[in-house]
Amino acid sequence: MLLSDFDFQLPPELIAQAPLPERDSSRMLILDRKGARWEDSVFRTLPDLLRGDELIVVNNTRVIPARLFGHRQGMGSEPPGANRRTATEFLSSQIEVLLTRQVAPGEWEALVRPGRKIRVGERIEFGGGELSAEVLSQGEYGLRRIRLSAEGDVAQAIERLGHVPLPPYISREDEPADRERYQTIFAERPGAVAAPTAGLHFSPSIVDLLRRRGIEIATITLEVGLGTFQSIHEDEIEKHKIHAERYEISEAAAAAICAARRGSRPILAVGTTVVRALEDAAQKSAARRGAGRSSDDSLVAPGSAEASIFIKPGHQFQVIDQLLTNFHLPQSTLLILVSAFAGRDFILEAYRHAVAERYRFYSYGDCMWIR
Repeated sequence: MLLSDFDFQLPPELIAQAPLPERDSSRMLILDRKGARWEDSVFRTLPDLLRGDELIVVNNTRVIPARLFGHRQGMGSEPPGANRRTATEFLSSQIEVLLTRQVAPGEWEALVRPGRKIRVGERIEFGGGELSAEVLSQGEYGLRRIRLSAEGDVAQAIERLGHVPLPPYISREDEPADRERYQTIFAERPGAVAAPTAGLHFSPSIVDLLRRRGIEIATITLEVGLGTFQSIHEDEIEKHKIHAERYEISEAAAAAICAARRGSRPILAVGTTVVRALEDAAQKSAARRGAGRSSDDSLVAPGSAEASIFIKPGHQFQVIDQLLTNFHLPQSTLLILVSAFAGRDFILEAYRHAVAERYRFYSYGDCMWIR
């Protein structure tokens, strides 16, 4: 399929630049896949609209303040033949480092800007030397592998010095309020560099209503990274290779998912990150059993793995029955995933309706519930 098949027009003013005052006050577009129809609603109605026996699966990853601003220091910083003035400007220019994934204790993959000038062996200091990074190697997608060191604890230094990695389509600098609002209420496990944004709509009162109705909530972890927001540069989507993201499914979550499938209870995934983790886990479980599909008792297995699955039209969904998701970028892997679940033509038609009705788009925007 062509990447151009997953395009749509969006007026820039519909891109949400800030969250609503209350998490659960977003609008919600309800999509009925079987009937190929939709209905305008609000997220607060979700507990009343569910059957009452669903299993809702959420991502409990926590966004770290992954944007760091520093200056070049140390080995290799001064270009050969530079005069004193050039060298001073060279060292004083600001360098932005976006941590994308921790790959070993103290070591991270990162995007560096301006990247072409940063060489292997260079050091970048943040906060006057409180935190520093040494460039170890260069990799694909413009990534570099860096080693972080600090006067004290590295994680605490990142928390103090880092900025919330708001998506580039939010055309403002991060604010103190984003440290709380760009996290879901389920956020527990640090490691993500972008929020699982479908979970941003849940408030404690909504969760309380769901549980009072007897609806079960299970948590898994997928560390949202480049695999979620990586651009596609191929005309044919089948040629795109997605970046891997680490996930973990606990024994309790795996048992809850398998029990829901045995009991023919709907499994509602909150966000595309949950979909990627569960569908990847189901593929791995089936492969271990040497069969095309997993049984209900081994639908997903507990443990940690990396999801490099690219879900596109033609994918046979093994785990999820319903999906709560935000509106996604045109020509993105996430729009393609949602199209695989509900059908490309139906999704693009629903997106056109959402534009006409002035829904708010992307991370801080409204949501759709596909059932």
